[in-house]
Amino acid sequence: MPDIKLPTADRRMVPYRPRAPRDWERADSGARNRIFFAAAHVVADPLSDVEPRLSAALDWEATIAYRRYLWSLGLGVAEAMDTAQRGMGLDWPTALQLIRRSVAARDVPGALVFSGAGTDHLALSPDLTLDDVIRAYEEQIEAIESAGGRIILMASRALVVAAKSPEDYAIVYGRILRAVREPVIIHWLGEMFDPALARYWGAPDHATAMDICLGILADHANKVEGIKISLLDKEKEIAMRRRLPAGVRMYTGDDFNYPELIAGDDEGHSDALLGIFDAIAPAASAALAALGRGSINEYHDILAPTVPLSRHIFKAPTQFYKSGIVFLAYLNGHQRHFRMVGGQESARSLLHLAEIFRLADQAGILLDPDLAASRMRGVLQVAGLDA
Repeated sequence: MPDIKLPTADRRMVPYRPRAPRDWERADSGARNRIFFAAAHVVADPLSDVEPRLSAALDWEATIAYRRYLWSLGLGVAEAMDTAQRGMGLDWPTALQLIRRSVAARDVPGALVFSGAGTDHLALSPDLTLDDVIRAYEEQIEAIESAGGRIILMASRALVVAAKSPEDYAIVYGRILRAVREPVIIHWLGEMFDPALARYWGAPDHATAMDICLGILADHANKVEGIKISLLDKEKEIAMRRRLPAGVRMYTGDDFNYPELIAGDDEGHSDALLGIFDAIAPAASAALAALGRGSINEYHDILAPTVPLSRHIFKAPTQFYKSGIVFLAYLNGHQRHFRMVGGQESARSLLHLAEIFRLADQAGILLDPDLAASRMRGVLQVAGLDA
């Protein structure tokens, strides 16, 4: 394969030769001992005459095609989550249309799709009340359930504003959980992903917040399928996992330490609901297949090389990780362009994107290295760099 010149931090263009593509095994519908969700990204419509930072316009064909790709690999789809740029360009009306189309598009037997219900259509104001937050949650939940969807209960910026105490979180979640039709996945999204969610659960630290959250889960365990925590701290996840009520799953949202957390220990394991699984979907599928066979060494061999890639994509400021997810989808030919909702293609530097190319290649994630190199060259050439 021909070399490509990639930029380095010392301002040089250094030749890099991509590896041969890897042939990944796909997880079939047979024995599985984990649930793997990929939080799926969206594809912007580059020909829509909208201001990217003011309106969301999606390429529906490409967006739904990517979900079918994930389902074909045996992965579930976590729809309209932060990976799909909820709160960073994807508004609620467009998110609802996305959820309806995604639920209707399931064409693989047993395909899973859970969808994010939140309060992001509610304007933030110091005058917000708990009833405002509850009504906003109820509106989104009703719309998703009416479409035949299952619920991921997303963390609420509005609740952070309205709540005055941990008891207020218990009131809101209690009202919502008593009313949902089917058990939900609760998402505790840390402030590293969204600074507006600092002090969630009404607590100044994660340990106290965990106690509050666990109390809510215990009170409503029959309405909770699982909880996804995104704190990027494996010790906190393991500690919480060991205290979950019977029947409530832990879904790791730790894009730094997922292989270890999914593998688990003598006291349990985490299932997965991960943004990085959008980017490394073929490897995630192969790892799921290996776990199903009990081949734990093979599982680790598959996922270990993806961890440096994931840690790079999710490096601080973590909320801009979506740019890396979409960039990899572009390199791998899943979409024709690297344009994003909200203009977020500009959120990461060229050096960051070049390192994604290197790390994805080393992890075997570039499905067609020649195509990926051609597209990488184009991105660099637009910036006036000779690749």
